[in-house]
Amino acid sequence: MKLILQQEVKGLGKKGDIIEASEGYARNYLLPRKLAIPATAVNVNAVSQQKSAVIRRQQQLLDEVRVMAAQLAKVVVTVAVKTGEGGKLFGAVTAKDISDALVREHGIEIDKRKIELKEPIKMVGVYSAVIKLHAEISAQIQVKVVEG
Repeated sequence: MKLILQQEVKGLGKKGDIIEASEGYARNYLLPRKLAIPATAVNVNAVSQQKSAVIRRQQQLLDEVRVMAAQLAKVVVTVAVKTGEGGKLFGAVTAKDISDALVREHGIEIDKRKIELKEPIKMVGVYSAVIKLHAEISAQIQVKVVEG
């Protein structure tokens, strides 16, 4: 019996997959638990439309993230910190400090967990930070650490 999965079923497939299952398994387990629906022409068409809508939404999101990455590449963030002798900081500049500075200076909210620093920032100077916007897309910003 041909079925369309409504949820992921271990050993069978993911949501939206069209599978072939035995008559008894389908009638006694999958259908009563609403794990699958019969693969009629109407249902197959509805599932294909849902899949195409999801793909369109993902593509639109990816395009928006690419635009945001291009804008973030131009951004320079200034973080004012207290320093000791020789430009050494008391502590270090963290991802939270950079996130707060992005909101304060540019109005851009980025979660601190998405900001990666290559090494801890412990001196005054200009550094680069990588912001993970998407699994495939990241942007690099300049972080200027000054005495303040």
